[in-house]
Amino acid sequence: MASRLAQLLITVLLSLVLVACNSMGGSRAGMVDGNNMPAPDTTSASGAYKGASDYRIGAQDLLSISVFGVEDLTKDVRVNSNGQISLPLIGGVMAGGRTIPELESELATKYSAGYLQKPQVSVFVKEFTSQRVTLEGAVAKPGIYPITGKTTLIQAIALAGGVDDQTADLGGIVLMRQVDGKRMAAAYDLRLVRRGQSDDPVIYGDDIIIVEQSASKTALRRFLESMPVLGVFNIL
Repeated sequence: MASRLAQLLITVLLSLVLVACNSMGGSRAGMVDGNNMPAPDTTSASGAYKGASDYRIGAQDLLSISVFGVEDLTKDVRVNSNGQISLPLIGGVMAGGRTIPELESELATKYSAGYLQKPQVSVFVKEFTSQRVTLEGAVAKPGIYPITGKTTLIQAIALAGGVDDQTADLGGIVLMRQVDGKRMAAAYDLRLVRRGQSDDPVIYGDDIIIVEQSASKTALRRFLESMPVLGVFNIL
């Protein structure tokens, strides 16, 4: 009786694995070539993030500041830990906690105090500390993570503690983003990226990264985990 039960369970296991393997053979609908994956709607042509509304500047943000007609005053500055920036002529300015229009107005006021007549100041945030990416699926710690500056796929996955080696399908890394008002997705093989045989794509704010589970690994693992409960853990 016990041997029949063991044979039955082995048969079920093999069936599950075969079904899982067959399910992996299908193509992923709606995928695009990862090398041609454009930047999302939340990023401008210049690379500046524009996904946040009424954003308040914070520490470590990278600001691009320009004054119309005065090229010498065009400068990229990083907000320090105290929320301040340093600019030509006017020195230190508190930028932290202010919106873009508020900072533009403040800078225009300072530049007009003895330096320029009716200056037109523009402020763009090139790097937001508040940019977020979502990581789901077979990663150690799924969740929403902040990114600052240029971040690649491998670096983003590392933020979530890396992939779950027991269940992750390294050939099934899916990147989703909003482009021209439509949801686009591209699939990457993490093994090729790690070996340098495929590009490590740049990740942008609001991207979603899904590390797919290997169906065969998941079925086998779940079966093996259930074996002690069934009392047949010694049949293999």
